Amino acid sequence: MSDMSAGRVYTERHDHILKIVIDNVAKKNAFSPEMMAQLSDALTLLENDDDLWVGVLCAVGSAFTAGLDMPKFFGPTATVKPDPEGNIDPFGLANQCTKPIVTAVQGICYTIGIELMLSGDIVVAATDARFCQMEAKRGIAPLGGAHFRYMTRAGWGNAMYHLLLCDEFSAAEAYRIGMVQELVAPGEQIDRAMELARIIAANAPIGIRVTKTAGRKFIEAGEQAAIDAIPGIKDQVMNSADAAEGIKSFVERRSAVFLGR
Repeated sequence: MSDMSAGRVYTERHDHILKIVIDNVAKKNAFSPEMMAQLSDALTLLENDDDLWVGVLCAVGSAFTAGLDMPKFFGPTATVKPDPEGNIDPFGLANQCTKPIVTAVQGICYTIGIELMLSGDIVVAATDARFCQMEAKRGIAPLGGAHFRYMTRAGWGNAMYHLLLCDEFSAAEAYRIGMVQELVAPGEQIDRAMELARIIAANAPIGIRVTKTAGRKFIEAGEQAAIDAIPGIKDQVMNSADAAEGIKSFVERRSAVFLGR
């Protein structure tokens, strides 16, 4: 049996939603290498299970995460192991999850916490959330994607303001610059994230998945690449049973019941 006092990341299935929970309250949900491996496994499950359509990443306790448990990642006591081949990278730098992920954050959300939420798609933050990309204060630099995802969400000026100052900023500021999509009262962030996930899961999962993929295509390769991808997207969605169901439900004036195929 694993030592739960060392923290863990566990999952819960809610119909077509996979709830992924960070649980290391004693250390403000700081990540150990073992927890990061568990997160990778959870995201890989979300990616590979055809019956799971949306992920919700959240944390128990008053903090989302204080970041990495540094001695366990760097130095003589490090316990880092490479992810199994084919696993999803939690930061989306290698293998990316192609299914939508809603992240709920509260309290302290430092360093990798920001990078994890920005590797997803939608962020719901409690108004007590506090953010800080402080790696340069420790003599290092962000390594989990902050250096470019701040810019895709917030623009160059806002990104450089917080990346270079290494300052702590509020949930209201994160919302203002586009890193957070909704603000809610503390304690309501997970329920709201689950509610958004249920709304997403009521749509056709193939259409949702290729929409995310097409958006990433634009971010990675530009407008022409996104345009060039349209014929393939059309083939995927228009030849699906869900497309037929969508048209049939429209004609019959009822809600569609999608099956993900």
